[in-house]
Amino acid sequence: MPIDRTLEAPVPADRSWWIDEALRSEAIQTSTSELVGERHVDVAIIGGGYTGLWTALALRERRPSLSIALIEASICGAGGSGKNGGKVHGYWSSLPGLERSIGADSALTVARAGTRAQDAIRRFATAPGRDVWWREGGNVRVSAAPAQDAKIEASISVSSRLGVADTVLRLSPEDVRSRCRSPAFRGGLFYPEGANVQPARLVRELRTAAIDAGVSIHEHTPMIGLDRGSPCRVRTPKGQLIARDVVLATNASLVAEDWACRYVTIFSSYAVMTEPAPERLASIGWNREEGLSDMRMFVHYFRKTPDGRVLMGSGSGPIGYGGRATAPHLTHDGASAGRAAAGLRRLLPDLGGIAIAKAWGGPIDVSSDRLPFFRTVSGTRIHFGCGYSGHGVNATYIGGQCLASLVLNSVDEWSTLPFCTRELPALPPEPFRYLGGSAIRWGALRCEEAEEDGRSAPAIARSLAALPALLGLRIGTR
Repeated sequence: MPIDRTLEAPVPADRSWWIDEALRSEAIQTSTSELVGERHVDVAIIGGGYTGLWTALALRERRPSLSIALIEASICGAGGSGKNGGKVHGYWSSLPGLERSIGADSALTVARAGTRAQDAIRRFATAPGRDVWWREGGNVRVSAAPAQDAKIEASISVSSRLGVADTVLRLSPEDVRSRCRSPAFRGGLFYPEGANVQPARLVRELRTAAIDAGVSIHEHTPMIGLDRGSPCRVRTPKGQLIARDVVLATNASLVAEDWACRYVTIFSSYAVMTEPAPERLASIGWNREEGLSDMRMFVHYFRKTPDGRVLMGSGSGPIGYGGRATAPHLTHDGASAGRAAAGLRRLLPDLGGIAIAKAWGGPIDVSSDRLPFFRTVSGTRIHFGCGYSGHGVNATYIGGQCLASLVLNSVDEWSTLPFCTRELPALPPEPFRYLGGSAIRWGALRCEEAEEDGRSAPAIARSLAALPALLGLRIGTR
């Protein structure tokens, strides 16, 4: 029977359920002041999410004498770092795609860097006095339609051939049912490297740690201009930072910059959070702590919370045009929130009737090969990182280490990673990027919905969905 894809979800809100909960949970909120007047520092960091805060902490650890100021347009955690699904895992599940795009050796290097990041985030998240809901139970990917079964075989085959078979375990349909029962689930894959976290609590703890480490944080302080030079000048509404080095950690907003726009485009992702229903989760045998996702290109990602809520996200939101990361359709598209809600009802139908407490959305900076990259703008001391492609909780730790190495001119284990050194394929210019991407998105969505419903997609949809693979692209490939 075709799935009802018109289920209503709440109008997407400006802030996520995560950030609301995190702010309520803070016993003491260390206040920060807006930047007023002129300050001279060694390093100015723009952006108070994971990337900016990990960078600040890495710099303070490696070079305690540095003076560092971080500015954030809103509050730390208001952006993508407080809106994501809170699924923390590295790149072992991406190995087949990585091998195709950057080769086997680089793919393994990237995946091993993700494991180092996972270990470091665990140490931070589980330190005494921190409660960020760290739950480490692995990462499960399930096939939810016959057309998705081939991805199971591909992952097992690549991992075995590259000598890392222990990073993934095949799950039979019975194995999947033992973890979470759903009539939509078929076989799957289990990756031992994986955890869930309350993403906004994590970013707020990073904020606290940075303040304790001596980083000056100024929230409600947007950057309104950046003058390159020696030193650089970061202009804000009421002041300015004069700094030798500037780190731009604003993710999707960087797509507007001429040195990033050729390699990054903007997608969007939407999520819904249910009201608590722990007894209903128990009734379907969802008693473990794994995060789950299906094997669509426009993936459904889902996990539970300690109080028995379920988050369901869908990476099927609209595409951005050019560098307009603040376009309303990237954060307030009701149809995309509805698809996340419909995904919840299809994938976990026995949870039907549980009310949805909140919906939200946000832009995703997707690079041309779906890996983030960290660089120094030629001829300057301006450093940046972007292109997380919806995989940022783990990778932002890597980003912080890489950016710290770039600031310090260090040739080390971080600055020599493919994240900093690889060549990126260029994307088409606008308006072709937006028009082509939108058409391919439409085709892929129609195909994936048809596959889930057990019917054939229209020929035009199949043709558009196949186009990226035919052109040898990494982005948009099913």
